[in-house]
Amino acid sequence: MNTPNDLKYSKDHEWVKVEGNIATVGITDFAQSQLGDIVFLDIQSEGEELSEGEAFGNIEAVKTVAEALMPVSGKVIEVNPDLESAPETVNSDPYGAGWLVKVEMSNADELNSLLDAAAYAEICK
Repeated sequence: MNTPNDLKYSKDHEWVKVEGNIATVGITDFAQSQLGDIVFLDIQSEGEELSEGEAFGNIEAVKTVAEALMPVSGKVIEVNPDLESAPETVNSDPYGAGWLVKVEMSNADELNSLLDAAAYAEICK
């Protein structure tokens, strides 16, 4: 399982990369492996203000559908446009080209409740 050290992780299996006040969010390598082949992403939340823990979209795999949850509160300012035509990118590159949304954070203090790579790896055992 790949768990980059420069990211923060939620217990719901989302990752966060912070640059200034912008958080790029995706699902972890563990999450995509548990879901299996991702075939469709339904993320209609661009422009919405969402709270930590709220669903910002659905991830459809061959055998299941899972909600993608906000790891931090804020406004969804961008949805990854490349995933509409290539949702499988989330499987092949979950921490790179497979990012889901970019969020303008409204409460950066929420980052303190996220896990580092070692703590996240522990909950995935």
